[in-house]
Amino acid sequence: MRRMMSAIGLMLLGALATPAAAQTYPTRPITMVVPFAAGGPVDTLARILAEAMRKELGQPIIVENIGGAAGTIAVGRVAKSAPDGYTLSIGNWGTHVVNGAMYPLTFDIYNDFEPIGLMSATPELIVVRKDFPAKDLKEFIAWLKANPDKASMGTSGVGSSGHVAAASFQKQTGTKFQYVPYRGLAPAMQGLVAGEVDMMIDVPSNSIGHVKGGSIRALAMMDKQRLPSMPDVPTVDEAGMPGFYASIWYALWAPKGTPHEIITKLNGALKVALADPATRERFEKVNQTIVPVAEQTPDYLRKFQKAEIDKWWPIIKDAGIKVQ
Repeated sequence: MRRMMSAIGLMLLGALATPAAAQTYPTRPITMVVPFAAGGPVDTLARILAEAMRKELGQPIIVENIGGAAGTIAVGRVAKSAPDGYTLSIGNWGTHVVNGAMYPLTFDIYNDFEPIGLMSATPELIVVRKDFPAKDLKEFIAWLKANPDKASMGTSGVGSSGHVAAASFQKQTGTKFQYVPYRGLAPAMQGLVAGEVDMMIDVPSNSIGHVKGGSIRALAMMDKQRLPSMPDVPTVDEAGMPGFYASIWYALWAPKGTPHEIITKLNGALKVALADPATRERFEKVNQTIVPVAEQTPDYLRKFQKAEIDKWWPIIKDAGIKVQ
C-alpha cells in the first residue's frame, strides 16, 4: 500500500512539474537548429531572429548549423529531441514540405512537430535570358508550346524550389523543356546570364541585381502582389497566369509534445521580434516579407503547412522528382 501511494505521489508530482517548468521557462540557453551551412537564407533569418527573441525570453538563443541531405539530418535531430522548448527547428518550404515527398525519412515532417509560428515568405520569380524572343509571360508560354523540349531551365538541383515550381508550371501550361541542374543558385544564375540556359524560376534576392542591370529579364512575380524592391515586375495574375503562386516561406517549430504553455511563450516572443522595426528592416534587406500578425500563430502554421503538403506532394510525385 505504501509503495502504491508513493507511486501515485510521484505521478502527481510529474503532472505538476510540467506546468511549473513551463511557467519558469526558459531557465537556460535555447538552441535553434539551422538545417544548412552558415551563410544561407535560413541561417541569416535565424541569426536575426535569435537576437530579437533573446530580448523577450531573457536567455541566449544559440544558432547551430547542421547541414546534409537537404536539411533532413537537422530536422530529424530536432524531431527526436526532448520536448522541453530548448531545441527548436527553423526551416522553410523545402525542409518541412518538399523533403517529405522526396526522402525516406525516419520522422514525420508534419506530425512530429509542434508549430510555433510562420515568419516570412519570399515569392519566386520567372526570369529568362536577356535575348529570349518572348517579351512577356504570355508570349513565353506560347513560344514554349510551339517549341517543345527546345528550351532549357537552370535549377540549383533536383528537388529545389525552382525545379518543383517548374514542374507545376509545365503541368499547368502543357509545355515541355529540359532541366539543367547546377551546384546552387549562384552557378545557375551565372549560366542564365551567359546564355547557357534559357530560363529560371528563382528567388528575388538572387535575380534582382541581374534584372536591374539588364543581364536577364523578369517576366512575372509568382505572388498576388508586386515586390516593393522590384515594382516594375508584374504579378502572374497581371501577366496572364492567374493563381500560379509559389513562395519560399520560413517558420519555427518545436518537437512534438512540447507543452502548450512553452509554445505560447515562444510564439509571443516570435511575434514581438517580428514587430520590432529593426528586425523588419533587416528582413526587408534580404527580400523577406514578414507575414501579417494573424498568420503568425501556431494554429495558422499547422493548417498552412498541411495545405502546402497537399498542394505540392502530388506535383512532386507526378513529375517523378526523386533523390538520386
